[in-house]
Amino acid sequence: MLLQDRIAFVTAAGAGIGRAGALAMAAEGARLIVTDLDSDSASETAALIISSGGIAEAMRLDVTDDAALTRAINDTASRYGKLDILHSHAGIQIPGKLDQITPADMDNSWRLNVRAHFVAAQAAIAIMKLQRSGSIIITASNSGVQYDREMIAYTTTKHAVIAMTKQIAVDYARYNIRCNALCPGFVDTTFNAGFEAQMGGRLALEDYVATLIPMRRFGRVDEISDSIVFLASDKSSFMTGHALVIDGAESL
Repeated sequence: MLLQDRIAFVTAAGAGIGRAGALAMAAEGARLIVTDLDSDSASETAALIISSGGIAEAMRLDVTDDAALTRAINDTASRYGKLDILHSHAGIQIPGKLDQITPADMDNSWRLNVRAHFVAAQAAIAIMKLQRSGSIIITASNSGVQYDREMIAYTTTKHAVIAMTKQIAVDYARYNIRCNALCPGFVDTTFNAGFEAQMGGRLALEDYVATLIPMRRFGRVDEISDSIVFLASDKSSFMTGHALVIDGAESL
């Protein structure tokens, strides 16, 4: 197995890509700590892993609580003696142009899409430096490599987190720590609510996907989770500072 006996900590693992990635890593032998703001959703993910023969525990976690996030990562490493993988996945999608969103909207977007990843990575780095190994995966978006119309908060923060990922990668490569950004395009999950509203409803979103994405379809969560396993494993051992775009060529 690609991740046998590795310890993986995942935020926003209660649904969608976060859940799919956790399931895929567990199937490759990792022990999962699955966290989510919704404790029931985290528990459901852990139960799915366990029912499939994997090892997982669930935890309610608000990633905007710096102390709680740092403590959860530190406690994981303390209990298991290491931390091999961090998938910092939590995020928010707030639609609107400059004159349509408030400073509070921008602050909320920054808090989840950049600051929470910063805090999680900072906690993980302290552990991984001592063990001189580790893989940090930060979920960004293909919105971080292009410019979405009328999505200023989302696009700004996704560009920022890719820059942060690259900086972490270059600063800590000497410790055999890798840091890469996962950049999905449109995957058919509830996270698309912001884009759906901005485009004028579900039918408008489906029309966009069918006509303007070269592959003419949504991505599937398993297509993203395969890439999460790749970034977490030694299959990507010489890859760091990369923004892995998986979007059916939408951003090209």
